[in-house]
Amino acid sequence: MLKSLFYLALGLAFSGQAWAACEAVDQEALAWLDRMSHSLRETSYQGVFTYQHGTSIQSMRIKHSVRGNVESEEVIRLSGTATRIVRTEHPLDCIHPGHRLVRVGNMYARAEGDCGISAHYRLKLGGHLRVAGREAKLLHILPRDMYRYGYQMALDIETGLLLKTQTLAQDGKVLERFQFADLQIGEVDSEGTQVDVLYEAAHPAPGATATPASASPYDWYVRWVPDGFELTAGVPVSAQDKTYTDGLALFSVFLELMPELARPGEGRARQGGTTAYTRGMAVGGKPVLITILGEVPINTARMVADSVQWSGAGAD
Repeated sequence: MLKSLFYLALGLAFSGQAWAACEAVDQEALAWLDRMSHSLRETSYQGVFTYQHGTSIQSMRIKHSVRGNVESEEVIRLSGTATRIVRTEHPLDCIHPGHRLVRVGNMYARAEGDCGISAHYRLKLGGHLRVAGREAKLLHILPRDMYRYGYQMALDIETGLLLKTQTLAQDGKVLERFQFADLQIGEVDSEGTQVDVLYEAAHPAPGATATPASASPYDWYVRWVPDGFELTAGVPVSAQDKTYTDGLALFSVFLELMPELARPGEGRARQGGTTAYTRGMAVGGKPVLITILGEVPINTARMVADSVQWSGAGAD
């Protein structure tokens, strides 16, 4: 879970009870989260990290370069097929919705009753540890409800950069782990690497509304998501998928029209902290296949799927 690949979201308005949670938040912990949000984008660094879920461990190399007012990033998988993903010349002043959620300055711009990420997670600082030879500060992020996972992060003392993170289930079980094994902060070398597969990461501007070629001809919406989750960008109501985030977790909802109603039942799987949930169902009398893919528990995915409804042209 390398959260320079994070998409963090702008929160909803909450009740007076949630505002009380804002008053109790650890402001120093919140400041560390704010610092991490900046450092992931504004710091040049390169290194090797491991990603572990279950018994599977992958090694990857990352180069993140900041020059002037733009950032570029390259991630190369070192184990298995040598896949490379690149993202180039992303303006630093192009701030995605989620980054606004974890940046302290925006706490004061919100309406009373809206305390952002601290309404849904308890933030608490822990002790010190060493990761990739660097001193780090431990940050505990615990969910306030059953709809999301918790996190344990180690942040670089010098820069605030994320050095290690663990995704935790409700019972405290570690679902997946990301950790730098080697890290250099500063100017990034430009030496190329031979790879078998190259992906250029698509990066539409926030608010982009292009309709995918495979979009559904019907308008639909998700009636329920856990408090704090919101669409990552403006998309047409007829788009085939919608993506939501609460600032730390991310999930997508996919809708596919079916020629006939599928046999009753559901499919579900979990790989590390990522859930895949699929169910054929009738929405407004029309057979569809709903798929939820993302960093939420199975029960959350099931409840989201249950809430999909038609609107506008798709309504009966």
